[in-house]
Amino acid sequence: MSSIVYPPDYHTHTELCHHASGMPVDYAEFAELKGLEEIACTDHAPAPWKYDPEHRMVSPQFVRYRDGVLKAQATGKCRVLYGIEADYYDGCEPYLARWLPEQSFDLVLGSVHTGDFWKFDARREYPDPFIKNLWRVYFTQLQKLVRTGLYDVIAHFDLPKRSGIGITDAILREIVIPTLDAVAQAGMGIEINTSGLHHPAGETYPSPQILSWACERSIPITFGSDAHSPDRVGNDFETAMQLAREAGYTHSARYRQRQRTLEPF
Repeated sequence: MSSIVYPPDYHTHTELCHHASGMPVDYAEFAELKGLEEIACTDHAPAPWKYDPEHRMVSPQFVRYRDGVLKAQATGKCRVLYGIEADYYDGCEPYLARWLPEQSFDLVLGSVHTGDFWKFDARREYPDPFIKNLWRVYFTQLQKLVRTGLYDVIAHFDLPKRSGIGITDAILREIVIPTLDAVAQAGMGIEINTSGLHHPAGETYPSPQILSWACERSIPITFGSDAHSPDRVGNDFETAMQLAREAGYTHSARYRQRQRTLEPF
């Protein structure tokens, strides 16, 4: 077990989302082995109207997910929070506004997964206007997500860079700063998601520059591996903690029943 005191891993998935492995108890066991005192189970929320069924549990499976979290909590391996990752997409608000309060979640991650950036090939060249427009559309959706007031933390903030295709610093500032201002005004947090280190992007979500801007606005942070297998829980947290410190952070957010506190890391 590591002697490092790690912050909680607030982004993990299970086999119920159809593109991951393991159940909450497996993540709790690996978290204990790696020295993490706390994790959150945050699998993809079910959605109506057959929205993206290939990447999330269907509604009848939600009971299995909830029971899996309860089982993990009973093991005493580490503290296991009951969370969810809920996509924002146009038209989702009526459903989520009803469904989320009906649950007893500790934490709700908000994410946007729609966009052509999933199809990018870093070996190809794309017209600059196309790239800029894609980033603008994505961050417009993030701003809509923030305005709903339905979420606690934004997951993988600058996801369009996933394939390694970014934008200039000037355009980044133009697009990202208004979104961060909205996040700060809403009192939300963002996560440092380490999965980007293993994607063509080659860096965390968000980038160090965005993280610095977030710190300037006193936006709280969490840490998340976005683990899709139990062995990746807490992955690269030493790197993420160092990036957070370099950006000016000394505390990270903890959640219970969707109430936030800040603790040093």
